[in-house]
Amino acid sequence: MADDIGCDRFGAHGDDFYAALMEAHDGLTPGESARLNARLVLILANLVGDLRTLKQALVVAKK
Repeated sequence: MADDIGCDRFGAHGDDFYAALMEAHDGLTPGESARLNARLVLILANLVGDLRTLKQALVVAKK
């Protein structure tokens, strides 16, 4: 899984997720948006469940 970091695994569905993410942020203040993002990151990190992969994702995300 770690080797796939940064690869597009959504294909055409990536736009659908992006639209849903933007809709989830509709009407939120910047602080509320930041909290939503933090909760989402923690939920997804729990689903990944592998510290090595998560650390690699942090490196990729900072680029």
